[in-house]
Order: sequence, then structure tokens, then C-alpha cells
Amino acid sequence: MRKHRTKAANEVANNRKARHDYNILDTYEAGISLTGTEIKSVRASKINIRDGFVQARNGELWLENVNISIYDQGNQFNHDPLRNRKLLLHRKEIKKIGSTIQEKGITVVPLKVYLKHGFAKVLIGIAEGKKQYDKRETIKRRDQEREIQRAIKNAY
Repeated sequence: MRKHRTKAANEVANNRKARHDYNILDTYEAGISLTGTEIKSVRASKINIRDGFVQARNGELWLENVNISIYDQGNQFNHDPLRNRKLLLHRKEIKKIGSTIQEKGITVVPLKVYLKHGFAKVLIGIAEGKKQYDKRETIKRRDQEREIQRAIKNAY
């Protein structure tokens, strides 16, 4: 499983709900094809990736249902906030992800958007949906870990 770490200062958007709703099997770092006003809005953190997902079409991966708000100073050159955006990956990675999407119960979701060397990158995760009892189990485990940490802190 490949993990890509970035500095929190460069993070523009984070999809915390994805980790709650899905088991993340693998992650990839992808570039996003953006227009001029879109990158300015992304740099201003005016992006919502919560409902986003990735779809494979014609040998390309597309980021869909991600809202990048219109740029305030963009006037007539502004973009459509909900347009589909092409993801930039190596051909082998695109084929691998595209074949994985075909499996039942597997989806690809954006986990976070960040800036790297001035370019917008998205961390996408191959995920399978959690059942309701899995979500409850995760919450219970997290609460137990908090209680243990509290007890250790109070003991000292």
C-alpha cells in the first residue's frame, strides 16, 4: 500500500468523511487539470471534495462532483463550479485503477487536495464501503483509545 505524506500547511481540503464511510485499500497521488480561475480558488481553499468520486472513461480518470467555487475576481472568465476534471496519472496507474473500479463494491474517492511545488494534487483512495456495524465498531474502538490515553495522562 502506497502512502503519500504532505505537509499540513499545504493541505487545501480534506475528506474526513471518506475514511469513516470506506475502508481505504490503496492510495495514489494524482495531478488535476485545472483552468486559471480554478487554481486560484483552490489556492484560496474554496473547494469541497466531500461528495466527489472518480470515474474511468475512455482510458482516462475523471474527478466528478467536486465543487470548486467560482473565483471572486474572475468576471466573464470564471469556470463552472461542478465541471468534471481530468486526473493526471501514469498510464499503468490509470489501467490498474480502471480495472479495479470494475469490481463490485469498489469505488475511488478523493481523500485530500493539497499544493505541491505550486501544483494542485489530489490523493485518491481505492475504497470499499463499510457496513453500518463496521462504522460503529470504528467509533467504539476510537472512544476506547481516547479513554486509555486519558487514563495514562491522569496517572502521571
